[in-house]
Amino acid sequence: MLQAVVKGNIVEQPVEAIVNAWNRNVVPWWLLIPTGVAGAIRRAAGTEPFRELAKHGPMPLGTAVLTRAGRLPFRGIIHVAGINLLWTASETSIQNSVSNALTLAEQEQFRTLAMPVVGAGAGGFSYQRALDLVSAAIREHSYSGAVILVTKP
Repeated sequence: MLQAVVKGNIVEQPVEAIVNAWNRNVVPWWLLIPTGVAGAIRRAAGTEPFRELAKHGPMPLGTAVLTRAGRLPFRGIIHVAGINLLWTASETSIQNSVSNALTLAEQEQFRTLAMPVVGAGAGGFSYQRALDLVSAAIREHSYSGAVILVTKP
């Protein structure tokens, strides 16, 4: 359930878990200089979640993987593969990323979740269109917890 749309930093939200808008996990994490949501998470959490994520190997587009939260106070970080190998997002990759993140949050019994606007940063997708797609995917999912949609400040 979409509880609120807030402007701010995803790592500062009062939730049990956060979603990281990531890539297909093909390029080694240590070669990437994360920006946007992933950059904020890496600066606050440290490299532990990204090292753990690397052990999962390549992620199919639109999938979600749970890791520990490193130095952050959350129960976990859900990383979604919202962009393809050409660093672009699509309507399908955004919708599947959100749906799979919510399904994973439900399986892990996270009652609260903060989600970014998947695909609008490094994915190059239109910000407003991505925001609409993410909002719709949250509303359409059966996840019963509260979702805070975090937009850029």
